[in-house]
Amino acid sequence: MRQLQMPGIYRIAFKLLVNDRTKFAALLVGITFAVFLMIEMTSLFAGILSRASATVINIGASIWVMDPSVQTVANTIPVPDYVLDEVRSIPGVKYAVPLYSGAALLKLHDGTYQAANVIGLDDSSLFGRPQLISGHIENIFAENAFIAVDDSEFYKLKGANIGAQFELNDHRGVIVGTARVISSGLFGVPTLYTTYYRAMQYIPNSRFTISYVLVEPKKPADVAAIKRQVAAAGYLALTKDEFIRKISAFYKYQTGIGTNMLIMTLISFIIGLSISGQTFYTFILENIEKFGALKAIGAKGSELVSMILFQATFVSLTGYGLGVGLCSLVIWLARLYLPDYAAMVTYTNLGLAFIMVVVIASISSYFGVRKVLTIEPFDIFRG
Repeated sequence: MRQLQMPGIYRIAFKLLVNDRTKFAALLVGITFAVFLMIEMTSLFAGILSRASATVINIGASIWVMDPSVQTVANTIPVPDYVLDEVRSIPGVKYAVPLYSGAALLKLHDGTYQAANVIGLDDSSLFGRPQLISGHIENIFAENAFIAVDDSEFYKLKGANIGAQFELNDHRGVIVGTARVISSGLFGVPTLYTTYYRAMQYIPNSRFTISYVLVEPKKPADVAAIKRQVAAAGYLALTKDEFIRKISAFYKYQTGIGTNMLIMTLISFIIGLSISGQTFYTFILENIEKFGALKAIGAKGSELVSMILFQATFVSLTGYGLGVGLCSLVIWLARLYLPDYAAMVTYTNLGLAFIMVVVIASISSYFGVRKVLTIEPFDIFRG
């Protein structure tokens, strides 16, 4: 009996799969929905982590010096002024500048109050200044001057264009420019930039006023020595990437956000596995006579296994593509109409969802393979 050719086997497998449109649609819907939920949950978590590190990303300093107890960039613990001088004296430091980061309560022009995050830049260098959309950076040195960040929270300042005024702790503030930043903040409050000295004047502070010391090394090889010198002084020095990872670890393991997202992702995986697994196994049972007929005319067990793997792979990859496309569309629409929406699709999210889809396809096809390999053509034709 002549052996069937592989392309012909795959063609038969494809026709068996798509001819039963109800089962085929059910398989696609199950995997698409599971992929959509998995990518949506992980993308939302990735967006939250990115926004949690917004200040670190936007300032862009190579090394951040801080109190060792700091867990997130928003959880500032002021350091003494002498730390700045000590850091500047470390060999390998090109320059070091202070940064103020703190919360403030603004009284807007209409009498309402709005919380805001105030960033105080070094007066002499303005290191970490944002890219201006309107106004001129030198205007930040004018009396009562602030620069407003035009991000997803900008509307909460109620028309904070150039010339708009507000009160901060009984001090008059004036918007002298608007700016754009790489990442919006996480906590739903607008951001203002001003000089370090003005932030000290306007906002009540403890005895120590420096939130972070921003350091630029002379060359990358000096980073390790700078970190050791800072540690010897009793403080912590982290590179930009290390600080971002520290912030991410805090939200992953020390808050409920990471646990909740993990549970939702696992639920999505279980939903996809249960729907696709059950539907695919039912599909095999309903087509068991056709597989038996193929075996009777010469198809080997390995060829039947290849058919099932082809069907599972085709459905899984199609559902994966539809799920990714649907999730991307939903995120795009949500960010279009909901400025605060934080979700962002990353390669890690796509890779994780792909691995889970492969697992779903493998488990689903495993039960089908077991059933097909036990087929006896004699029993099929006798029935």
